[in-house]
Amino acid sequence: MGRDGSIDWLCLPRFDSGACFAALLGDEGNGRWLLAPAAGGLSSSRQYRENTLILETTFRTAEGEARVIDFMPPRGRRPDVIRIVEGVSGTVEMVCRLAARFDYGSSEPWVRPVDGGFDMVAGPDQLQLRSPVELTREGPNVNGRFSVSPGDRVAFVLTWHPSFDGQPDPVDAEAALAETESFWQEWAGRSTFSGPRPELVARSLLTLKALTYLPSGGIVAAPTTSLPESIGGVRNWDYRFGWLRDATFTLYAFYTAGYFEEAVAWRDWLLRAVAGRPDQVQIMYGVLGERRLTELELPWLAGYEGSKPVRIGNAASDQFQLDIYGEVMDALHLTRSGAPLDDDAWNLQKALMDELEGRWQEPDEGIWEVRGPRQHFTHSKVLAWVAADRAVKAVTRFGQVGPLRRWEALRDQIHAEVCDRAFNSDRGAFVQAYGSEHLDASVLLMPLVGFLPATDPRMVSTVDQIGTELNENGLLRRYLTGGESVDGLPGHEGAFLACSFWWADCLALMGRTDQSSEIFDRLCGLTNDVGLLSEEYDPVAGRMLGNFPQALSHVSLVNTAQNLCPGVLGPAQTRPEN
Repeated sequence: MGRDGSIDWLCLPRFDSGACFAALLGDEGNGRWLLAPAAGGLSSSRQYRENTLILETTFRTAEGEARVIDFMPPRGRRPDVIRIVEGVSGTVEMVCRLAARFDYGSSEPWVRPVDGGFDMVAGPDQLQLRSPVELTREGPNVNGRFSVSPGDRVAFVLTWHPSFDGQPDPVDAEAALAETESFWQEWAGRSTFSGPRPELVARSLLTLKALTYLPSGGIVAAPTTSLPESIGGVRNWDYRFGWLRDATFTLYAFYTAGYFEEAVAWRDWLLRAVAGRPDQVQIMYGVLGERRLTELELPWLAGYEGSKPVRIGNAASDQFQLDIYGEVMDALHLTRSGAPLDDDAWNLQKALMDELEGRWQEPDEGIWEVRGPRQHFTHSKVLAWVAADRAVKAVTRFGQVGPLRRWEALRDQIHAEVCDRAFNSDRGAFVQAYGSEHLDASVLLMPLVGFLPATDPRMVSTVDQIGTELNENGLLRRYLTGGESVDGLPGHEGAFLACSFWWADCLALMGRTDQSSEIFDRLCGLTNDVGLLSEEYDPVAGRMLGNFPQALSHVSLVNTAQNLCPGVLGPAQTRPEN
């Protein structure tokens, strides 16, 4: 919810469903739900209840003070959004203005009265709003006006259900609030984390849980689409899917904080998603493992602050990215000791290795999903080495049966080639791609996956140069855009927050803990008023960029916090040795 009391983005019943409120990417005519003082103005404060996803927004007006409590109960088949208005002091006149527009703000519903509220229906979607407030229909919208004084609590319950399915049962808002608070506090209480910035780590873990589609265990990169990487630019992508590249980082974040059930659910989603022919493995999937993620543009939406086009789906799902073999092998390797894999999983891994052996020397689009020509990206080759390394360890450490000598030879061959072709001796640094002169922050992962020690002179030189050349106001860009940039897109982007966390991780491994902690603290200071991070940040304008909240940013925050725990071996120390 925004500071003005409006919910401007809501997709139901799934993260990747069509939005019924899309004002975030257009205007109020594309759907929103405002619940705020009639006098208008922004909230004076927002906060989550401790260790929950219950948002409390306080409005102070000349007449008094009111609080709006927003939450979604743990999802059932018919998801609810519940808003409770609480009077705090004085008497505050409030307004409710609900404009449902299905299919990303393009479809006006029929609005029909029901007991205690209104139904809104268009095509397969139906919303029902119930409240004790007297609501009125104004065209396709539902409005209401009421006042609250100290002790008053007025509830609004919005429920989605299929339009062909019967009416939803009434929800007791206060009982749902108590159950939701208990659910989240119990879940948060399972954390075993005991390091720096515990409140932000807890918020990050709660965010990752919130980005999980419970029926499948799949985790979306973000719940939004088309929030721009540059205001007014075209770098606007749909992130409501699960990326394989995030798998191992996510598993470590859950594992090291004691959330084994969530880690195994994510691992099992991964296995189901990639099941089948190894040459058909994709870089991303839908929340149930869907493969067809066709990219479309929505011309009726003006875009966030005029940033067009607005896109749904993601054409990068059709790209070839060599690094996914390493991510899948590493993720399954990590969970093998805690949650044994069956024979089908090992057969899948062997098939993936066969595919990798035939393709690792091909160019690809790389971790950043460039829309320019394919290249021999350094990160991609390093992750190909990871795949071979984990296959070898599956045989030598876990007793799996496989062509050990062949995989050892492949591992050595890839390692030698990367050291020879990806290291630019003139620059004294590992570069973005074979033969390139450009730096890329993705090579910071080399010591984090065990390819080279962080203290190797080549890595030290590389980290130092990245920390200088890609640095803007203390944050790292992925690579330099514009000019001869590899990504094939116009314009620029902000600093990529995960890369800055990786920078801190490398410095910690190099023994520069003071510098690492300084970067970590700077990144923690970028969270918004309720502890959330986007994908990118504009260090000059001082604002967030990209889709929000971003799973990889929060995963990286958790992992870096673990890496900086005194006396604890975090992911940066354990992943290379596993």
